[in-house]
Amino acid sequence: MSSEDKSTQRVLDRYREAAAEFQDGTLPPLMTGHWLMKQSRAAADHTWTDVSDAVVWLSEHYSENPPFEREDGKRAYCGLDIKIKYAREVLPLGVDVSWVYYTQSQNLFSMQAICCPNQFHPELPCPLPPG
Repeated sequence: MSSEDKSTQRVLDRYREAAAEFQDGTLPPLMTGHWLMKQSRAAADHTWTDVSDAVVWLSEHYSENPPFEREDGKRAYCGLDIKIKYAREVLPLGVDVSWVYYTQSQNLFSMQAICCPNQFHPELPCPLPPG
């Protein structure tokens, strides 16, 4: 095996290792649809066929972890009504929804509803059937 072939093999081996680590690890994906690759993170109680159920889940977590409120009374983020309207429009189209914001305690809060099949990653299989 030539040195170029050995180098190529090392790169391929590292890629396979990194892919396996990603699927089982806690590192979040760069693209929301890639959550579908993290089958070990899938949960039947967070798998829905009805958009309304997903929106209720998002809304409940939003209410439990409200966003930061500015001292001057102006909004730091769009309101829940706008977020819900957008989610209801795009989820049926296979487009993921991601709500990310800072809470009052200055913690970053992030939650996503990932579609499967996914508009942007149709090749990725659904990790679980809907519960």
